[in-house]
Amino acid sequence: PVDLNCLLVHLEQTIAEAYKLKGNSASTKQFELLAEKRKQAIQKYCWNSEQGFYVDYDYMQNKQKQIFSLAGLFPLTFKIATEVQSKKVAEIITDKFLMPGGVVTTLETTGQQWDAPNGWAPLQWMTITALENYGYHELAAEIAKRWISLNKDVFKRTGKLMEKYNVVDTHLEAGGGEYAGQDGFGWTNGALLALIEKYGTPQ
Repeated sequence: PVDLNCLLVHLEQTIAEAYKLKGNSASTKQFELLAEKRKQAIQKYCWNSEQGFYVDYDYMQNKQKQIFSLAGLFPLTFKIATEVQSKKVAEIITDKFLMPGGVVTTLETTGQQWDAPNGWAPLQWMTITALENYGYHELAAEIAKRWISLNKDVFKRTGKLMEKYNVVDTHLEAGGGEYAGQDGFGWTNGALLALIEKYGTPQ
């Protein structure tokens, strides 16, 4: 998974920094090399140059998966992508993922909760951060504005913040998966407050 490997790069870099603070140069170098090796592997196995997007790699079948999801933004979130790659990813976000209520999790409509038409707070946050990292400030702000507005509108209707939201048809509740939608959620609350602090509240 491209997102998991990006998180592991960040962890290896964090461990390297901790060893550096401790004065352990050998372990610092070890984890810096591990992070660099993983970054190279992400670029080799997860970047789809024809599609212009990052995808998961199926090592059992030795081929890239063809499903587009917001996991493909993680190399931008952790500054692994090049400027050229970021431009192509931003174009796909604009053309395919951007919906009235924010960005949709995947382009697949399967009835599962982690697919369309649902949006989730942590993935909005990661996507917005990814785009800001590479200078796509207007697109990041537009996603934030749409997500904040959706959260506010649902709160006005229901008196609650939700676990996930329907970003495609903002008048409908989110659904799918193996359990009913949950009221409230730490990541919804936290992401919403942080986004309002950064981008303000749309009128």
